[in-house]
Amino acid sequence: MRAIQIVELGGPESALALVELPEPEPSHTMTPGSGVLIDVAVAGVSFPELLQTRGEYQLKPPLPFVPGAEVAGIVRSAPDDAPVKAGDRVAAFCMLGGFAEVAVAPEFLTFALPGTLDFAQGAGLILNYHTAYFALALRGRLKDGETALIHGAAGGLGTAALQVAKGLGARTLAVVSSDEKEAVARNAGANEVLRSDGPWKDQAKELTGGGVDVVFDPVGGDRFTDSLRSLREEGRLVVVGFTAGAIPEVKVNRLLLNNVEVVGAGWGAYVIGDPERNRLIGHAVSGLIESGYVRPIVGGRYALAQASEALRVIDERRATGKIVLDIR
Repeated sequence: MRAIQIVELGGPESALALVELPEPEPSHTMTPGSGVLIDVAVAGVSFPELLQTRGEYQLKPPLPFVPGAEVAGIVRSAPDDAPVKAGDRVAAFCMLGGFAEVAVAPEFLTFALPGTLDFAQGAGLILNYHTAYFALALRGRLKDGETALIHGAAGGLGTAALQVAKGLGARTLAVVSSDEKEAVARNAGANEVLRSDGPWKDQAKELTGGGVDVVFDPVGGDRFTDSLRSLREEGRLVVVGFTAGAIPEVKVNRLLLNNVEVVGAGWGAYVIGDPERNRLIGHAVSGLIESGYVRPIVGGRYALAQASEALRVIDERRATGKIVLDIR
């Protein structure tokens, strides 16, 4: 099969190679037992793969390895107790191995793909939308009628968070950096759009009459303190990642004075150890698909051989929506 490997740790410009490899076996899943073997149609491209090209992600397999955490395609084989069977259209989270024509995913991270979504949308479904639901509903405790401020709101994860927040009944404020990204955020359901280089913290407090209930932050860096300041009393800042590069620190007196919380939301490691919780998250996301709130927004589409270019788009913060690789 054709696949992309990370063969060195020089960043997206030099780390990747297009190779021919033997097809994986169902036993090659990263969890115990047999997995679901999938003929991959489209693979999702995300920030973790960019970090992996530099050896900066927490998951560090020995070189060379096939990156790619999420795929959509057709089931070739599945364990007898899996919720899917051969021939089914699926979206799956395989953790590694997705940048290839055939991949293996755990059965509890493989979901039937509704007919309302195509394979490109399926490749942007699990990592982003499961993370968004976990972060907003379970960790941030976002409720109907509350307000959520979403950083990085035009990217794959940001657009997912906007849609999930709307599905939970929240008013949404999106923070973006350009006119193009504002259009994407509005398409994803933002009620208000603020600019990251402007007084977004003050605008958010004015628009909400005192502060937002939940901040969803996959960016980190310099805006972290203003995110805390944008919260109302008893508000929650949910930390999802650090695409800005810098990992911020918090002075805990800010939490004490305003009775606010900083909450971590590490979806991946959490659900690997709790398959049943992952199934419940998948069921909730499926409900949001059925009700029309969840429709992954696909941005750039690239051929498998263009994986380096796809990662550079993410590295240079040019990505809008979900970046994908068309495998077949």
